[in-house]
Amino acid sequence: MSDEYKNHHYVPQWYQKKFMLPGEHELFHLDMKPDTFADPRGIVHTRKAVKRQGSKMCFVEEDLYTTRIRGIETKDIEKHFFGTIDTKGRPAVEYFENFGYPLKDWGTSLEDIMRYMSTQKLRTPKGLSFLSEQIGTSDRDATLRTMLRLRNIHGAIWMECVWLIADASQSDTKFIVSDHPVTVYNRECGPRSDWCRGSNDPEIWLQGTHTVFPLSIDKVLILTNLSWVRNPYQKATNFRPNPNPFRNAIFKFTDVQVLRHLSEQEVREINFIIKSRAARYIAAAKEEWLYPERHVSKSNWNTYGNGYLLMPDPRPIHWGGTIMWGGGPGGSGAMDEYGRLPGDPDFESETNKGTEHQTLPWFQGEFANMIGPYRRGRSMQALQMDNERDSDEFHQYHLGLQKKRYKNRNRKN
Repeated sequence: MSDEYKNHHYVPQWYQKKFMLPGEHELFHLDMKPDTFADPRGIVHTRKAVKRQGSKMCFVEEDLYTTRIRGIETKDIEKHFFGTIDTKGRPAVEYFENFGYPLKDWGTSLEDIMRYMSTQKLRTPKGLSFLSEQIGTSDRDATLRTMLRLRNIHGAIWMECVWLIADASQSDTKFIVSDHPVTVYNRECGPRSDWCRGSNDPEIWLQGTHTVFPLSIDKVLILTNLSWVRNPYQKATNFRPNPNPFRNAIFKFTDVQVLRHLSEQEVREINFIIKSRAARYIAAAKEEWLYPERHVSKSNWNTYGNGYLLMPDPRPIHWGGTIMWGGGPGGSGAMDEYGRLPGDPDFESETNKGTEHQTLPWFQGEFANMIGPYRRGRSMQALQMDNERDSDEFHQYHLGLQKKRYKNRNRKN
């Protein structure tokens, strides 16, 4: 059998190339757990941790997808299953890398990037190890069957998130790529916590879990649960509303936030998160980018960006969000912002209970006080893009919302 499908890339070569500098064909590849070997004298040495390699040699493992599932040969999974997902995923990643307003025709880009990201999260050695632990078996065939069955498990939760596409073009340091490219961050789940031991990651349906997916050397897609944006004062490890991932969801392209320009320190902090959640390997266009810990403290895990490093701007966020449809051959229906249908006892419960009616304005006020009148992410509202800067009057309105929070606290005390 050809080595092409015997040596399995769990991070596609085309994706790796998006992190190379113009005119370059290699990345600096860091092995964080380098092997050892004994020389002829019996002296043990550690292999070189950093190598400069092309995409063919990076993020590849021999026989990773070798299987004896009836009717499926090894190369069928690599070539036909992942090949199709990667082929469709590539233009979808590029669409969101270049996303902006006015909107361009998105075609199937949303479905394709969701399927690509969800599969990518499961197909890595770390992802497969996690699945193996969850189903309680070391049988590779069973693990691969589970991976194939659950390849869309993340889509509904991600589609209901607030999407932010952040930009590192103004930073000298750029994004790195890891052996687990679709990573997560929860400020209450540090690298040494039980949530992050071994192949574990905080689940995406926990309130405060952000999904981080670098789109290229200069762009990163950050997905944040809407319930966390509306209320970041709750416990970050609680379940978000309607955490069931096996269902449909609705997505609004005009809610995607863009034009957030990251500082170099923010890029380093994101790179540190990526490195912390990698299993063994990371790669970068420059060797010094492999060591974000030289500039970022592990002990500050829960306070990066004052605790809001990955948070989208809450000022464009509003209450409610139920979508209703009808009149066509498919009949009528409705779905609230958390994917629940009429008849569900919790349908629109957040709107009816009013908790988020308090916490969202408080957070909008806190964010305005922290960031100032300039928006840290802009989307489409009422068919036009948010202003880059709030008017003085509108900014004062937001600052007043934070003052109301403190007044409310004092009354309770």
